[in-house]
Amino acid sequence: MSAVTEVQNNTTEALAALLDGGEGSLVTLVAGETRVAAHRAVLAAASPVFAAMFAHDMLEASCGQVSIDDVEGPVLRLLVAYTYTLQAPQLPDTAAQLLSAADKYGLSALKAACERQLMSQLAVETAAATAVTAVRHSCPDATRAAVAFIKDHLQVMATRGWADAVLEYPQEVIEVSSMLGEPPAEASSPAATGGGSTPNSDSQPHSGHSRTPAAAAPPTSARHTPPPDDAAVCRFRSLSEEERGRRLIEAAKEGEVEVVRALLAAGADVGSRSGAGGTALHWAAWRGHAAVVRLLLSAASDPNARSQGGETPLHLAVWNGHAEAAAALLQAGADRGVRTNSGNTALDIARRYNHQEIVSMLTQS
Repeated sequence: MSAVTEVQNNTTEALAALLDGGEGSLVTLVAGETRVAAHRAVLAAASPVFAAMFAHDMLEASCGQVSIDDVEGPVLRLLVAYTYTLQAPQLPDTAAQLLSAADKYGLSALKAACERQLMSQLAVETAAATAVTAVRHSCPDATRAAVAFIKDHLQVMATRGWADAVLEYPQEVIEVSSMLGEPPAEASSPAATGGGSTPNSDSQPHSGHSRTPAAAAPPTSARHTPPPDDAAVCRFRSLSEEERGRRLIEAAKEGEVEVVRALLAAGADVGSRSGAGGTALHWAAWRGHAAVVRLLLSAASDPNARSQGGETPLHLAVWNGHAEAAAALLQAGADRGVRTNSGNTALDIARRYNHQEIVSMLTQS
């Protein structure tokens, strides 16, 4: 049975189940100012991520509302529409964003359709962004197509699109450069960049940086993060303890390494909890922000803290298949034998969702 056929069958059963679902069958998804009401059963039938979320009333899902922070409102509407229709929209302008959302929520057929759209609309100005998107979301066909296009149109590396990609995703550009047959160090040498520097992979681009096509940072700089900014630390210290804890959780959700670092330096409590009992470490693990996971662990975050549903950060990392975050948690002493309130260990979850790399990790003695 194909993946699409299986989802179609599941969705048919989910639609039938709505007849007696009652008010509790609805959940509101929130992205910025956009609010989309949907049926839990339909979302869960199409997406293993939503299924896991609703199965145990995890985090804010138990309140009937889920914040989708890294998906724009229009894209969220398309995502939800797909779970009901199983028809991928032909909207070239949103293909990359929709692919990212489909990847995050495990909608493989939608992701494949978006990948085909990206391949069909390759152009000089957009090829760099397409290549980065393909690498970031493990799309081998789109990656090969984008690299082949860039080889045939080397002027791509003189576009603003390439410069933006270099500044925002240096590691992905280095990987693309290696596929082009050029040593990544060539594009990142001081001579090529005029002695300038670029932000590391965990920081955001700043308007003061020169956007030149050859501004990629060497691999080592992408793994190095500077100490927290003293001004930011002082600003955070002026906040209440409760507000520092709230901001730490929000920064962990978004993977904002430098904000997390500054908040920790300002004394934010790593044990602060969100409404449903999740710590900053829970959220970083759930979202797969491995750098934030490691940073929080280095600040003595409890790898075995449990949410209201009994989930540890390891359970949440495993649910979404975030192997790097799971490995960091295990190295920090996460207990792989802990069971959720419904009786699941991390290994049970990894096997259920066929995360083979994590299954191997958890079964190692």
